[in-house]
Amino acid sequence: MKYTSLLLLVLTLGARGENWPQWRGPGGNGVSSEKGFPREWAPDKNVAWKVEIPGRGHSSPVVWGDRIYLTTSIEGAAISGLKPPKHIQEGTEFRHPDSTGLDHSYQLMVLGIDAKTGSILWQQKAYEGPAYDERHKKNTYATPTAVTDGKSVYVSFESQGVYAYSNEGKPKWKASLGNIGTVGMGGATSPVLFEDLVILLCDQEEGEGSFITAISAKDGKTVWKTPRGEAANWSTPILVRDGTRPLIVAPGMKNTIAYNPRTGKEAWRTKGVVGNTVPSPVAGLDMVFPSAGYPDKRVYGVKTDGTFLWSYEKGTAYVPSPILYGEYLYVMTDRGLLTCLEARTGKVVYEGKRVPKPATFSASPVAYDGMILLTSEDGETFMIKAGPEHEVLRSNALDEGVYASPAMSDGRVYIRGTKHLWAIGK
Repeated sequence: MKYTSLLLLVLTLGARGENWPQWRGPGGNGVSSEKGFPREWAPDKNVAWKVEIPGRGHSSPVVWGDRIYLTTSIEGAAISGLKPPKHIQEGTEFRHPDSTGLDHSYQLMVLGIDAKTGSILWQQKAYEGPAYDERHKKNTYATPTAVTDGKSVYVSFESQGVYAYSNEGKPKWKASLGNIGTVGMGGATSPVLFEDLVILLCDQEEGEGSFITAISAKDGKTVWKTPRGEAANWSTPILVRDGTRPLIVAPGMKNTIAYNPRTGKEAWRTKGVVGNTVPSPVAGLDMVFPSAGYPDKRVYGVKTDGTFLWSYEKGTAYVPSPILYGEYLYVMTDRGLLTCLEARTGKVVYEGKRVPKPATFSASPVAYDGMILLTSEDGETFMIKAGPEHEVLRSNALDEGVYASPAMSDGRVYIRGTKHLWAIGK
C-alpha cells in the first residue's frame, strides 16, 4: 500500500462528512473541516440521542461511517493483597498519594455503536482481571482512544493488552506489550495507525525499558521495536510528512524524537519538553508543536525536519493538548486560560484570556467552523472565536461531567460524559 497521510486516508467526503478515526480526529489535531455543526445545545435541545455507557472511561469516541467505537472499564469484584510495582523517582521508592485501583478486578470492554440511533450494536470483553499498575484516582483503565480504518478497530489497554476487532465486533487478534509502568498514574497514550501498522508509544517509569513499537494490523505480530530512554509518557505521537518522507513524532521529557514509521529508525531528535509528557503534540504548517504543563510550562515550535524554531514558556496545560487552527496555535491551562500564538513564530497574539466562569478542564480542545471549543469537567462547552481577537461566543452545558475529548463527524458532535455518550446535532 503506497503511503498517504492519515488525513487523506480518512477523508470520505461526498455523501457524508469526514470520519473521526482516531484520537483527535483526522490528522490527530482536533480540527474538523466540515461545516454545519451545531452551535447551540442543552440536555433537552439539539440532542439527536444519548446512550448510557457502563463503567468508566476517558477514551474519546471514534467514528467511521455509521459506526462509533468506544472503550470502557467496568469495576468488578474486590481483590485484597495486590501490591503495585515498585516505582522509583530520583533513586527513592515512590507512591503517589492519589494512586488507586488495584483493589478490584476489571472488565475492559470495546463497544460498537450505531451512529444514527445510538444503539449499542455489539460489545466485547477484551480483558477481565486485575490491572498491572495503579492509576490516578481521576484516571481510568480505559483512557487510550481506539483507532479504526473502517474495516477493523484497534484498541490499547496498555499492560492489559492490544486488541483488534472487525467492524462487526468479531475478535481478530490480541497482542501483549508487556507490563508498562506508569508511576501509578495509569495509561493514556493512544494507538496510531500507519498503513498496515499499529504504532504504540510505551515509555515508562524513569526511562528504563521504554520503547516505541509497531505491530501488524493484520495479525498483531511485532514488526519493529525501538528502545527509548524517556520517562513515563501519556501523550500520543503524531504522524507528519517532511517533504516526501513520513515521520511519526514522539515527545518526551528529555527529547522530542521523529522516527520512520515503517522501520522505527530514528530520523532526528531535538529538545524534550522537560516536564511530564501528558499533552499530545499537534502538527501543521510543516511544523510540530510539543508541550508540557507540569512542573514547568512550555510549548515548542519545531520544523518537520527537526529544526528548533521557538519556545514559549507560559500558559500550557498539564492535561489538555494544544490546538493548531489556521495560522494560530492555541494553548490553555487546566483552568481554561487561553493563549493564542502565531504558530510560525511563537509571537504572542493574546495571553491568558478567561472563560466566563471558574472551571477545570481535562478534555482537549477541538475546532470547527471558525470556533475553538473548550469542554470543562462540569460538562460545559465554551465556544471561542478563532483568530487574533478573543471572544466567547456562547456556552452550552450538559448535565453530567466530561473528561473525554469530543469527536465530530457528519454534522454531529459526540461528547462522552461520565455516564452517557451524547450525539449533538440533527
